[in-house]
Amino acid sequence: MDSSEERVAALDEKRHDPEKYVDDADRRPSAIVAAGEIVNASGHRDQLKRQYGLLSICGLALTIDNAWVALAGSIALSINNGGPAGVLYELLVACFYYSFIAASLAELTSSIPSAGGVYHWASVAPGPRYGRVVGFFTGWLNFFGWIFDLASIISIPANVAVQMYAVFHPELSIQPWQIYIAFILITWLCCATVIFGNRFMPMLNDIGLFLIIVGGLVSIIVVAAMPKVHATNSAVWGDFSQNNAAGWSDGVTFLTGVLNGAFTIGTPDAVTHMAEELPNPSRDMPKAVAAQMILGTLTSFFYAVAILYGISDISAVVTSNGSFPLAVVYSQATGNKGATFGLLLILFLSIMICVFGTFLTVGRIWWSLARDNATPFAGFFSIVVERLSCPVPATVFCAIIATAFGAIQLGSKTAFTDLVGSFVILTTMSYALAIGSHLFTGRKNLPRGSFWMGKAGSAINTIALLLIIFFNIFFCFPAVYPTTKSTMNYNSVILVGVVVVTTIWWFVHAMRNYPGPKLSHLYVDGKIVELPREKSDHTE
Repeated sequence: MDSSEERVAALDEKRHDPEKYVDDADRRPSAIVAAGEIVNASGHRDQLKRQYGLLSICGLALTIDNAWVALAGSIALSINNGGPAGVLYELLVACFYYSFIAASLAELTSSIPSAGGVYHWASVAPGPRYGRVVGFFTGWLNFFGWIFDLASIISIPANVAVQMYAVFHPELSIQPWQIYIAFILITWLCCATVIFGNRFMPMLNDIGLFLIIVGGLVSIIVVAAMPKVHATNSAVWGDFSQNNAAGWSDGVTFLTGVLNGAFTIGTPDAVTHMAEELPNPSRDMPKAVAAQMILGTLTSFFYAVAILYGISDISAVVTSNGSFPLAVVYSQATGNKGATFGLLLILFLSIMICVFGTFLTVGRIWWSLARDNATPFAGFFSIVVERLSCPVPATVFCAIIATAFGAIQLGSKTAFTDLVGSFVILTTMSYALAIGSHLFTGRKNLPRGSFWMGKAGSAINTIALLLIIFFNIFFCFPAVYPTTKSTMNYNSVILVGVVVVTTIWWFVHAMRNYPGPKLSHLYVDGKIVELPREKSDHTE
């Protein structure tokens, strides 16, 4: 009898007294004790410290999303899709769209709180026959989306750092290599902090929560109060068509522009990958997802309104040759170099904590795939240095890949910008596989967690699935029409490329050597529930 069967047998013998299987140290409703070791919802032994409370995990959710900062990073691109009115209305549509996704993912993470996230849910929801292959493709799509996001997020503080220097050195001609050096320094500083300072992450997330809320409010107040002349109401809320510079019809321009809002708010699964570092993830994870969506929507919208009223020359923002166009907005709004620098510093500190959180997420995604033998060199990448409570090889690997992707901007800024769109498309496709599998199997293969939508779940899952398909089609449209080689949208090419690479790895390795996630019993609402598991000769 293998170790997994021994654990199940031990549970079966004492099924009548499930309280014996709850860890008395921290009362983990998502973990059980079998054969003397803690087994979490993914069927693995706990290797990471459950050091996050509800406040710190909500702080992590908000710092990874960092909605108002993400909006600030793409403001020049957003303005091209319908001007200020496009920025605001497209953001609201994206927030509405992602609310259905967030509700669906909150239900799933409450059901099976696992570091694998959508990868794990997509492996269980389809049932034993299809779960292994669906979960495998879901996991790889999700990882590629998040590694692209890591590179694009790191680029924001890199650009801000160079722009902060340029505030007091206007003669500086900013070059791509300068930004890339900052990119490398930030990447490896954050990587080292996540590895060696993991025990400080909850505290940093609390600081990040403070910066997001208070820093956002300070930025809003300064930008709203300091301008001598504000933009007119018609300029901010006015006719969308007057500001349509994309060349498409107004409808197509609007729908493609929702991508900018999606980048702002589109990280609902981020915190779910930290489920194995939280004492009560089934109960608290849905709250963290909700907090991210609600506060992310409010902060980004009010921030957008404030900065758009502070713009006096919109063409200067769109055509800025600086590394970070928002600096032009701040300069126009404040008319003061010191104030501009101070506002950029608030943004820089906020986004740095976002980079820490994104590193945590991406490293744990790769690690969760590796421990199920879904990656190359799985034995190496599944190593956890328990003293540091960190999957060190997986985290370092993500830093290496991000460094490589960052170099793309040396050759083509447009190609690097496509990473942003690819993040949105790849992650939402992974959500679609998990949500769709749950929906099309009658929502019956997953245990009910603390958050369960009941009869409304089918409708919400259906809307989420349809919106993902609808918007991803438009997100593959070029931003400008007529399209040239330099303005081509390569998101569809990247999506196909990722699917092809994953398919090759499936036939080369996974079809014979990948068992799928180890699925264990789960302690839910006072009862031990046995999760469906893939029947496979490879299952340990």
